[in-house]
Amino acid sequence: QVQVVESGGGLVQAGGSLRLSCTTSGLTFGDYAMGWFRQAPGKEREGVSCISWNGGTTYYADSVRGRFTISRDNAKNTLYLQMNSLKPEATAMYYCAAKSSGYCSGSWNRATRWNYWGQGTQVTVSS
Repeated sequence: QVQVVESGGGLVQAGGSLRLSCTTSGLTFGDYAMGWFRQAPGKEREGVSCISWNGGTTYYADSVRGRFTISRDNAKNTLYLQMNSLKPEATAMYYCAAKSSGYCSGSWNRATRWNYWGQGTQVTVSS
């Protein structure tokens, strides 16, 4: 049984930083592309970032590029999202996802492309 578990969310002031983590079990972590999505109340789930199976390729949403950094440690089966210079509009539930193809590709931000999802971790940025 595949499990995807996020952690690291919380309340932070605008301009602050948070680091999210995601661990998996039940799948070969190093074979999967991994990604972060977020969903704010009343809005659709949107892709934040994607990293290929070996970390060689990364993609970011325009709204976070230059402030967020995705990384992975395949030896620890762990995905990270370092979020700096946070803005109130970043407030959302953040989800970790795994994609069996191993690559991000141009359609990485389509939620239907992903195979496994975590339950989410809440990030709240106060102004």
